[in-house]
Amino acid sequence: MILELADIRIQPGKQAEFDAAIQKGIQEVIHLAKGYVSHKVHKGIESPERYVLTIVWETLENHTVDFRESPAFQQWRSIVGPFFAVPPTVEHFKLLTESK
Repeated sequence: MILELADIRIQPGKQAEFDAAIQKGIQEVIHLAKGYVSHKVHKGIESPERYVLTIVWETLENHTVDFRESPAFQQWRSIVGPFFAVPPTVEHFKLLTESK
């Protein structure tokens, strides 16, 4: 399993609209993508325009090739992209250890 971490900064004052848009984008696009396992969206407290989106993919290629190179990526970006203040920072991680 691969964890995608996207650090998203949106335009000030657009939180309510973005909250709805990211939920729509996940439900209508991400949730249906090949290799999608699960996701979490965290909303900043001290920085209300900051969101951290984590998505678990079966493989790195499910995100970087199957999703990013598909028309679904453009659909996702058309839903959430208009709210971005800057392009998101996206990195991938593999699990080292965890607690139960």
